[in-house]
Formats: sequence, C-alpha cells, structure tokens
Amino acid sequence: MKITVLIITLFAIAFVGNWFLAPHKVSTAEAHVNKEGQTANVVVKGGYSPQTVVLKKGVPGKINFQMKDSTACLSHVVFDKLGVDKDLTKTPETTVEIPTDKAGEYDFACGMNMFHGKVVVK
Repeated sequence: MKITVLIITLFAIAFVGNWFLAPHKVSTAEAHVNKEGQTANVVVKGGYSPQTVVLKKGVPGKINFQMKDSTACLSHVVFDKLGVDKDLTKTPETTVEIPTDKAGEYDFACGMNMFHGKVVVK
C-alpha cells in the first residue's frame, strides 16, 4: 500500500512540475493585409489564441479580440504600453488599433494579468 501511494505521489509531482516548468508551445499568426491595412483575430477562450500576432511595420494594424469565454479574468484586455484597457464583454468582437510606425513589441494581458500575449511589429 505504501509503495502505491509513493508511486502515485511521484507521478503527481512530475505532472505538476512539467505543467509549470516545461516550455509550452506558443501559437503565432501573421495579420491579413488588404488595401485598408492589416487585421488579425485573437480568440479569447481559456486564454488567447494565437498568443502572438505579427504585424508589418508601416501598415495600419488592428487586432480583433473575439470573446468566446465568460471567465471574469478574461473580460478585459490590457495593453500597458498603449494605455489600453478594453472591456471584451460588451460586444462579441472588440478591436484594438496598434501603432505600426516603428518596429517593436506590445504585450497584452487579461485584467488580472494571468493570461498573456503580444503583438510584434516588424
């Protein structure tokens, strides 16, 4: 009996360690460019998908956050560098305009800073 408990405990420790310490795959997508500018869609459901969006420098950029989750934490998206804090619960899709005049990165997070993503301008 003690051996069984020890084995189960070791598996549980390994699982939790892997969950928090192992590198996780980050999804990346490039924006769709048309004559008006460029747009990318980010689905908000248990996090952000894709987590990283790539925009082209010099082309007006917009990110559409599509709300598919009723979790309170994900109800807002915050871009600290841009001074943006948008409530995503008011409409099914919320657009955030991203400056693309220079290359750089803009991190975003949920209102509680638990889920993260970023926009890369290059």
